[in-house]
Amino acid sequence: MTALREITLGQLLDEAVEKWPDNEAVVYVDRDFRLTYREFGELVDTVAKGLMALGIKKGDKVAIWANNVPYWVTLQFATAKIGAVLLTVNTHYRSHELKYLLEHSEAENLFVIDNYRDHDYLETVYELIPELKTQERGQLRTNKFPKLKRVFNLGHEKHRGLYSIPELQAMAAMVTDEEYAERQAGLDPHDVVNMQYTSGTTGFPKGVQLTHYNIANNGFWIGKNQDFTAGDRLALTVPLFHCFGCVLGVLACVNHGVTMVILEDFVPLEVMAAIDQEKCTAVYGVPTMFIAMLDHAMFDRFNYSTLRTGIMAGSPCPVEVMKRVMDKMNMKEITICYGLTETSPVMSQTTIGDTIEHMTETVGPAMPEIEIKITDPETGEQCPPHTQGEVCCRGYNVMKGYYNNPKATEETIDSDGWLHSGDLGVLDDDGYLSITGRLKDMVIRGGENIYPREIEEFLYTMDGVLDVQVAGVPSKRLGEEVGAFVILKEGADLKSEDVIDCCRGKISRYKIPKYVTFMTEYPMTASGKIQKYKLRDHAHELWPNA
Repeated sequence: MTALREITLGQLLDEAVEKWPDNEAVVYVDRDFRLTYREFGELVDTVAKGLMALGIKKGDKVAIWANNVPYWVTLQFATAKIGAVLLTVNTHYRSHELKYLLEHSEAENLFVIDNYRDHDYLETVYELIPELKTQERGQLRTNKFPKLKRVFNLGHEKHRGLYSIPELQAMAAMVTDEEYAERQAGLDPHDVVNMQYTSGTTGFPKGVQLTHYNIANNGFWIGKNQDFTAGDRLALTVPLFHCFGCVLGVLACVNHGVTMVILEDFVPLEVMAAIDQEKCTAVYGVPTMFIAMLDHAMFDRFNYSTLRTGIMAGSPCPVEVMKRVMDKMNMKEITICYGLTETSPVMSQTTIGDTIEHMTETVGPAMPEIEIKITDPETGEQCPPHTQGEVCCRGYNVMKGYYNNPKATEETIDSDGWLHSGDLGVLDDDGYLSITGRLKDMVIRGGENIYPREIEEFLYTMDGVLDVQVAGVPSKRLGEEVGAFVILKEGADLKSEDVIDCCRGKISRYKIPKYVTFMTEYPMTASGKIQKYKLRDHAHELWPNA
């Protein structure tokens, strides 16, 4: 067994550059953007020095609101090399959510792209920070976000009040190699390097703080369990703002010299073409992504013979889908992962050679150097095999804590270092974990975790709403959809469309209820607690064909 390494992400990249300088590191097929590990390392150093020149200090937060554009991964390592904290922002966020994140995180820096799908990011940023249009760059002063100093465009375009990537690179000349080396020498593997906001069960998202040590080591084992070597080429189709992209993807690759064939977004045809053209040996996705490729009219026109492994995660995989992935996509060595952002993220993973039953009925055994136990939610006692309880995890991968939220941290990580997941599961005699349910009222829609309380808090602000409960509606395509069960104030006259329209442009599209129904009362326990599982059952009756 390989010992855990005390290493920063910058040191990890430097090692990769030294071991595999001429191996391709980053490839974008659609624009013929290709960098070897040596070239990628040089670009990272240039951007890192540019950030230093502009005054970004160790511990400063650098938020990135972008899909998988070419400079995303560059920024991931450039921030790490100077001790800054990369704050990843969900691409589906709207103004309400971005405002909260910038306020709560106290981010000093923000990188954005021009737009994403139908959302004009720049317009949203200018609405939230109108001072950008009138104040000198680098001298930003805004009452709404008192910590925010700089805004950047993650591209070559020039926009009022924003720095561009070429300008940032030009700044690198102002920092000497000695100053750069001194900054890196002052970093510790146990420093926070990555922060991601997870939807909060209390209605307010929490900033999960992850260290170099957390995610560098997790990335190593994720790649090891796929037998990754420098000969592998990963089609990276999942969002980089999720741990699925920036840890399971990027850090698994850099640990083992793998080539990252990155796609800006998941478009089935483009993914299949990239696999064929680049002779990819691995591809990642949630089950719905694999189904979208397998069922695509053009599926048979592409060659999948080079594929062998990859990861399916986010939600359980149906047996028939797994068989088709293994047979039609040649992915005989595909693996299944389970974890949380708070566990860096993977705590269990199937390994090459596991049975199809293991890959569809379990999420694998605990990863090396990680412990998993099942505890009784009432007593806290450890459960024997084959007994359902809460999944708990302990090891190098447990987060440093929630940002500025010690109470939530203490509620999640106990005094013995066990992180309580909020998921229900069972361990078998061989240590394989099966996820059987949730203690939390979470909805999982196509791999996206949605906490009802966040949507409920938003809908409470709507005129005419007396009470609202949000629960998952079973969906054949996405696993679950969001359903809202609304009690109206006396005299209020609202329709389902009114509730849905209220959400548009204010909260992420995937959080907007697809189904809305009106009720006069909720099913309750004897102690007065709302029984959400009965709402889910009711949803199944109301919308059986969801």
